[in-house]
Formats: sequence, structure tokens, C-alpha cells
Amino acid sequence: MIMTKIYRKNELTFAILWIVAYVVLSSLADQLSESIGVVKSVTAVLHIGLSLTLFIWIRKNDLCEKYGFCSSGIPAKRFLYYLPLVIIASASLWGGVGLRYCLAGTVCYVISMCCVGFLEEVIFRGLLFRAMEKDSLRTAILVSSLTFGLGHIVNLFNGSGRDFASSVIQIIFAVLVGLVLVLIFHRGGSLIPCIVFHSVNNALGAFEVEGTMDPKENMLINILLIIVVLGGYALYLVFGMKKTDPSMTK
Repeated sequence: MIMTKIYRKNELTFAILWIVAYVVLSSLADQLSESIGVVKSVTAVLHIGLSLTLFIWIRKNDLCEKYGFCSSGIPAKRFLYYLPLVIIASASLWGGVGLRYCLAGTVCYVISMCCVGFLEEVIFRGLLFRAMEKDSLRTAILVSSLTFGLGHIVNLFNGSGRDFASSVIQIIFAVLVGLVLVLIFHRGGSLIPCIVFHSVNNALGAFEVEGTMDPKENMLINILLIIVVLGGYALYLVFGMKKTDPSMTK
């Protein structure tokens, strides 16, 4: 199989190819969905296909444990029961709950976003991180976090409706989310908490009520979330758990 041959030859190349394919195909699918008139209609089908392809390939090659499809080796209480992630995921509902799209659009959006949570975690936290950590753990963590965050720079050019300041904040937010998630994966060895958070966080966007909060106020809340919740959690994961994980000193 072509995928397996590329993987065995160079894991980093394999990860990069998946990142490029995912970003390019998703962008094209979004455009087709818009032309049809139902948000994420084509994208949902694409993401289901990509998710199944990647998961089946991982199982077939006995890579489930390597890429985190297993239980965590550390109790949830050591991760503060993932409460910071719950806070972040719930933020989209703070302004109220409603439907942003029609019923068909909502279903397609939720399916697509759940698959995005799976794909991005496996690609950025799994494939890319694992391919690099054997050479340098710190570099692997940094690159995994930055590439995931910078991937959101596409919002500056794709007509998403976000202004420059909002897009920059989203990029910073994504970098910190990427840092927290890769630390959780590295510490516990399980990608499942990361996938669950990422999927739920994305999917809840379909029920966010827009226009109920002043844009500047919303931006301030995002900044506070970034600094206080994600920043604090990242510091805890790095320093609060460091004594039990000497590999972080490498």
C-alpha cells in the first residue's frame, strides 16, 4: 500500500503529506459546500472518508498504541480532570444557545467538526509529533503546537468573515490549545482526551448565538481564556508534572 511505503520510508514526510492533503482538500470541499448552499455538506463526506482511511490504516498496521488509541497511563486527577478543557469548550455557549444553520447544515457541520477533531489530533499530535519526538522532544512539542496554530492563518484569506485582530487571536489561541493537547498526549500516552475535547469544542460552534456580545468584549474574554486558562494549564502540565517525567528535560 502506498501509504505504508511512504510511512516506512520517512514518518515526517508521511505526516507532512497528510497535513497538506487535509488542508487543501478541506478548503476545496468548503468551497463546493458553499456552492451547493448547505454548509459543510461536501466537507462532511470528505472528512468522514479521511477519518476512516486514517483510522483503518493505523489499526491495520498495529499503530493504535503509538498514536494514542488506548487508555491514559496517568489518572485523570493528575490532569485536573481536564476541567480547563471543559471551560474552553463551553465558552462558545456563554452568549446563549441556538442554531446557526438549517437542520441539514447543522448535521453536516457537527459531523464535519467531530471528524476535524479526530483528524487534526491524529495528524498534528499523532503523526507529526511522534515523527519528531525521537530526535528532540522539545522541538516536537514546539513544532506540533505552532503548525497547528498557524494552520488557522487561512482564516485571514478565505473569506471567513473574521477581521485581522480576531484572526490573530484565534491563531494564538490555537497555538496554546495545540501546546496543551500535545502535552496531555505526551504525558499520558492517550490521544482520546484530546480528540474528545477537540471534537466537542468544534461541534458546539454550531449552537453558538452570534451578535449577543460586543465584539471587543468577546475579544477580551478570548484573551483572558488564552492567558488564564490555557496558559495556566500549560504551565501546570510542564512544571506541575515535570518531576514524574524526566524526558521533559531533554
